[in-house]
Amino acid sequence: MLDIENAVDSSATDDEFEEIIMGLIINSGQARSVAYGALKKAKEGDFEGARKLMEQSREALNEAHKIQTRLIGDDQGVGKTKVSLVLVHAQDHLMTSMLARELVTELIELHEKIK
Repeated sequence: MLDIENAVDSSATDDEFEEIIMGLIINSGQARSVAYGALKKAKEGDFEGARKLMEQSREALNEAHKIQTRLIGDDQGVGKTKVSLVLVHAQDHLMTSMLARELVTELIELHEKIK
């Protein structure tokens, strides 16, 4: 797991900064993948399994959000953080994962009501 407490600072090398960004991508992707796994469980009628997977998805998304928050804090709103295509891609992953979790949550509830 990424040490987010010491991960982002102005002395981070390009390789370290890229590793931090990859942590954002990996955690976001994990959150989205596990959420879709939860939806599959709900389709099968396993709502307890779906809830457990959604909890795992939430935890992964929280890790990604911690990284994002740290990046934003380090930037201090004045452009200190180097913006790269990979960073934009990571942000895209995070936002689509958040949206996917919201939609999957609603779909699971619908499947539960239908059963």
